[in-house]
Order: sequence, then structure tokens, then C-alpha cells
Amino acid sequence: MNTSTEPEQTRSNAFASGPPIRQLFRDVIADRLSSPRPPQAAMLFDAEPDPYWDDQSFLGDFYNEILHQDTCRPDTAAGLALLAALAVDDRIPARQRFQAVDLLFSAATVAERHLAETWPTTPQHTDPDSEAQARSAVQAHVPDLLARWSAECPAVRLALAGLAVVSPTDRTLPALTTRLRTFAPRHPQGTDIGDYVRFVLVLAAQDDSQTLAVTEKLTDAYWTGTARGVPTRARALHLLWQMLSKVGAALTQSHAKQ
Repeated sequence: MNTSTEPEQTRSNAFASGPPIRQLFRDVIADRLSSPRPPQAAMLFDAEPDPYWDDQSFLGDFYNEILHQDTCRPDTAAGLALLAALAVDDRIPARQRFQAVDLLFSAATVAERHLAETWPTTPQHTDPDSEAQARSAVQAHVPDLLARWSAECPAVRLALAGLAVVSPTDRTLPALTTRLRTFAPRHPQGTDIGDYVRFVLVLAAQDDSQTLAVTEKLTDAYWTGTARGVPTRARALHLLWQMLSKVGAALTQSHAKQ
């Protein structure tokens, strides 16, 4: 019998494929994206797994490979296809589906958020062409992502809502407004989710004066502010990004307690 070698073989196989989340991501991407895949997929298929990777460290490196230190590079737009594929697959846990949508939101808003942070100075490490390509790539994925609304958990729906107002269409905004109104009664104003939902509804109305007023009100009360000379959309998306990040942190904490 070779039972004495089985544990060693199991450990060897585990090392060869890396942490469990890497294996899962690889399976999903293999099923959903045909070759040639984006260059960031090399972390799933080609590169030897880092021996120090666990799920958390792998996710940090993988996400950073797509949106490097919250900046867009020439290959960022292609890598967003990986996030979109992960976000629509039920094999991916809700926490990672949320992270995928959240990162798509971040990629689509890099230019506005950095402008809001550095105004009136031009942001460092800006790449307007890559940022525009990333915005276009996210917008192309939004319809498929929003089509999952009814199947998604509340946390991912909140991330999808943010994505919808970043890449609005004449069809998505009315539908979004109807869907979000079911959240509002359950989450009062003054709570993290309640304020987030109501702010998304304001953005969906596309009224600049109302958006500016609510942005200033919420910023004064809770969030890191931006200069009043910053364009309204940039200020609003900078605030929405902060609010979505807090929703994500709450999701992480709830999973950690389970």
C-alpha cells in the first residue's frame, strides 16, 4: 500500500495549485474566459504560486495586479474582464463577488477620485488613456452584472447600485431607482447603508445641484472632505467610494464572525 505517501502527495498538490481561493478563481476563469486571456490571468494559470500565499495574501496580490495601487495602466482594462467573470459566477463566495464589483467601481472612478483628492493639482501617476479604457471596459460589463440583481445578496446589490450610477443608461437608472426603494424603509437615514442607498438615489436623479448639496451635507457629517472647487461629479464619486468601502468592511467583519 502507498498510503504513507498520500499526505505528502496531497501537500505537494496543494502547493502546486496555491491557496484554495486561487484554485477556485482558476476554475471559474477557465470556464468563462477562453484564451488568449488577460495578462493578469498568469497569476492563476502560468505563475508558480508564492509559497507564502494564503487566501488573503493571494487576493491582495491578484487585485493589485489588475488595479495597481489604485491606478490604471495600459493592461488594466483587459484585466477587468477577470473581475467581471468572477462577479457573475455563483461558485465565488459573496464576499469575493462584492470585492470584484467594488474593484470595478474603483477602476471606473480612478480619474474623478484622484482629481478630488489632489485638486487643484494634477494627480500623480495619472494615465488618461488607460483610465478612459478602464471606464469603457467597466461600462461594457455593467449590463451582465446588473442582470444578476435578483439573485444577489444585499451587500453585492449595494455594490452594483454604485456601479450603475457610475455607468448610467436610460434603462438602468429607472430600474435602479425602483429596486433601491425597497432598501430604504429597512435602513433609516443616519445608518451606513441607509445613507449610502439614499445617496445613490440622489445620484441616479442626475440633478447636479441636489447632488452637490447632499455631497456637502454627508461629507460634513461623516467623511473625508474635498475642496469645494472640485467638479461635482468628482466630489460625489469620491464620497460614494468611501461609503461603499465602509459597506465592504462591514461585510468582511460579518463573515469573519461566522
